[in-house]
Amino acid sequence: MFNFFSKPKASKADFSQLGVDMHSHLLPGIDDGSPDMDTTLQLIKGMMDLGYRKFITTPHIMWDMYRNSRDIILEKLDQVREAAAKEGLQAEINAAAEYFLDDHVAELLRNNEPLLTVSGNLVLTEFSMAYPSHSLKDILFEMQMQGYQPIIAHPERYLYLDKNKDFYEELKDIGCLFQLNILSCGGYYGKSAQELAGYLLKKGYYDLVGTDLHSFRHLDGLQNPALAAPLQKLLDGGKLKNTEL
Repeated sequence: MFNFFSKPKASKADFSQLGVDMHSHLLPGIDDGSPDMDTTLQLIKGMMDLGYRKFITTPHIMWDMYRNSRDIILEKLDQVREAAAKEGLQAEINAAAEYFLDDHVAELLRNNEPLLTVSGNLVLTEFSMAYPSHSLKDILFEMQMQGYQPIIAHPERYLYLDKNKDFYEELKDIGCLFQLNILSCGGYYGKSAQELAGYLLKKGYYDLVGTDLHSFRHLDGLQNPALAAPLQKLLDGGKLKNTEL
């Protein structure tokens, strides 16, 4: 019997409008993301079911933990592309990196080593979630001097910035782009990150949206209906750059 008083089921986020995911950890066995090729292929299939058709996956380059290099990443990318083609997956798969702004990245810049870019001159960066880095601005400045456009990954997850929100303005003022982890909007990383994401959304500071997908838990999280409204707000705002990548 039809229930006139039942609430309509909440809609999930429509990621097909976004199309491109530019932050994930899909290359198998080189960081804390996918452990093997079978998992990688299953994660790609799952994301395609959600509407994604292009992936720019971004393994960590974090010298204390994940000593990845340009050659390691590109070799692994070739392996994933070959495996995906054998599976008949109709998706474009590229790779960049998520650069932790430490002494290693500073050395890469000093030596004029080419960085892996998300697209064009866009470079995905992160820094400590525990405390602010004294060398952060110097590294970002040198990156810009070499013609790169830094993207700050998941700025809402640097919880200590809740008490220093002016630092967000400083990063925007020096020309950094901001990338939202869409899972933050559903409380995946906790209430504080969700609230900071809401603050940055209201300020209009986000330029890109990524999943930061590492595992099946993240894939399940992307089906949370709470992600639909903030994603649609960003899409309606007309400033997201995902479709340009």
